[in-house]
Amino acid sequence: MKRIFLITGLFTATIACAQTKAENIIVITTDGFRWQEVFGGMDSVIANNGQFNQGDSAAIFKQYWSNDALERREKLLPFLTKFVGSKGQLYGNRWLDSKVDNANPYWFSYPGYNEIMTGYPDTAVNSNDFPPNPNENVLAFLNRQPGIKGKVAAYGAWDAFDRILNEKRSGFPVISSFDHAGGEKPTAAEQLINKMKDQSYKPFGMGECLDVFTHYSAMDYLKNKKPRVLYISYGETDEWAHAGRYFDYLNAAHQVDEWIREIWQYVQSDPQYRNKTAILITTDHGRGDIKKEEWTSHNNTIADSYQIWFGVIGPGVPAKGVVKGGAQLYQQQFAQTIAKLIGKVFKTDHPVAPAVDVIWK
Repeated sequence: MKRIFLITGLFTATIACAQTKAENIIVITTDGFRWQEVFGGMDSVIANNGQFNQGDSAAIFKQYWSNDALERREKLLPFLTKFVGSKGQLYGNRWLDSKVDNANPYWFSYPGYNEIMTGYPDTAVNSNDFPPNPNENVLAFLNRQPGIKGKVAAYGAWDAFDRILNEKRSGFPVISSFDHAGGEKPTAAEQLINKMKDQSYKPFGMGECLDVFTHYSAMDYLKNKKPRVLYISYGETDEWAHAGRYFDYLNAAHQVDEWIREIWQYVQSDPQYRNKTAILITTDHGRGDIKKEEWTSHNNTIADSYQIWFGVIGPGVPAKGVVKGGAQLYQQQFAQTIAKLIGKVFKTDHPVAPAVDVIWK
């Protein structure tokens, strides 16, 4: 806990004097992570259910429980709660009447990621097996802009990102699942990560690697290739939820929070990124909650799995903390928001929803 306070103190002054818009943007998603845990910490009802607690509810309670709601949140997501939740903005706490929803009618991954990245909840995108995305994404648009071209990359645990971001057409590297990084001339670090991927435990088959490989591969790229636009997608929160393993789900979210802290700490330590980099954090869909046993699932038959959340921090983003009330917001607004955070307007040949302008008001 002391470490978080030190980091907070270190960066408070730098945020205060930051410029009005960012030059760089990092977009982070953690698949299928519920707003209920973001704003409420661990759910004691789920943790007490022998079907989901992996036979050790005591361990879950010891690590993540407190009778105080804020302390529960801090135990699970210390960086998101203490730092982004005070120096940035967090939306989607429906207990405070802040509502963020999917606009697409399906409430699962490919349609959700399409909506995030294209700003267009295309109803034709209706399957996780959908072919390469015909809709242009904001990353591809930014990759055509002067000064940004060739400085865009995406790293995702799930192999579908090659199709979601239409890597062949978009023209920037998409390293997904067990893809090797570095092309024909990988660095020593890339060779090591590639080899570790190949020889790793594969609990989700060949379609998705463990998040640790995605994270370290993305961090290596960030430190050595210095992209201006970087997307990182973590997947274990969704995988462990589908498996009904609540402790693993919470642990995966806790680890993602630590990695977000590491990313922020790195960009604030590097002259190219310091006070010039915005981070937007969100998820592709929600999960069940009204019926607690449905927390493992999500689709348009699960009543509340359209409910999502997002956070944002960086230059020009006022410190509002956990936002109360306000207009209904939608996932389709994220693409234009990503562009606006670095001073661009996303224009393409399909409709693009407006940015979340309340961020700047």
